[in-house]
Amino acid sequence: MPEITATMVRELREKSGAAMMDCKKALEASGGDMDGAFDELRKRGLKSAAKKEGRATAQGRLAAHLSEDGRKGAMVSLACETDFVANTDDFNTFLNALAAHAFANAPQDVPTLLGQAWQAGGTVNDALQVLIGRLGENMQVADVAVYQAGDGQVGAYVHHDSMKGALVHVKTDADKAKAEATLKALCMQIVVFSPAALDSSAMDPKLVEREREIVREGLAGKPAEMQEKILSGRMDKFFAENTLVGQPWIHNDKSTVAKSLAEALGAGSVVKAFRRFQLGG
Repeated sequence: MPEITATMVRELREKSGAAMMDCKKALEASGGDMDGAFDELRKRGLKSAAKKEGRATAQGRLAAHLSEDGRKGAMVSLACETDFVANTDDFNTFLNALAAHAFANAPQDVPTLLGQAWQAGGTVNDALQVLIGRLGENMQVADVAVYQAGDGQVGAYVHHDSMKGALVHVKTDADKAKAEATLKALCMQIVVFSPAALDSSAMDPKLVEREREIVREGLAGKPAEMQEKILSGRMDKFFAENTLVGQPWIHNDKSTVAKSLAEALGAGSVVKAFRRFQLGG
């Protein structure tokens, strides 16, 4: 068997992110073959991850990756078991690499992301299993979103606890310099007020009908004309509270999000899509 040199161990560590001793053992097991050693680390990670499946992942972190011109952005959330692991360099290095990968490869959902080819070989899921084996905790990619805004700007915000955040796509003629602060405020709005949908047309019909029935039950016995007037007002309030564009603006509760966005970024500026991220509940 060829000598396992420090250079070989370092190269495998850079490729896999595994601990130095694990890399040395994997190289010894593969007879010094680099690809074989990487596969050995993946196998060990899979075995370790299998033992940890089902363990609660109530902690974790979010990461965002935006283009310099603000026209494209990605956000991912990675869940783990403890805050201690979520604060490690290994965890956050992988998380940031994952956000950059999502930005470059635009997966539509988590299963697609996990199946994509990873930069060091294997798939994203393979790399995740190696990380699980190294850090000793169950981990899951909880969510991912990627927006390409050829017609506007993408904004992102990660809350100070790094467990809540939002990504938003706004159609606008404003450039990044003009839109950046407003888009950050919009993302904060999403995090704080947790809208159920973009607008009334995007609301879950079952949720809307349930609300109508609740209101109607409370109006029993009142004249039909009065019932319809009250029902209309109550539903308007319901949509205002639960849709992003109808909510009071975070910096001016006398104005809606839709009106404030147009005032700040120019006529025709509208929210096209958003995603709220939250770990731990």
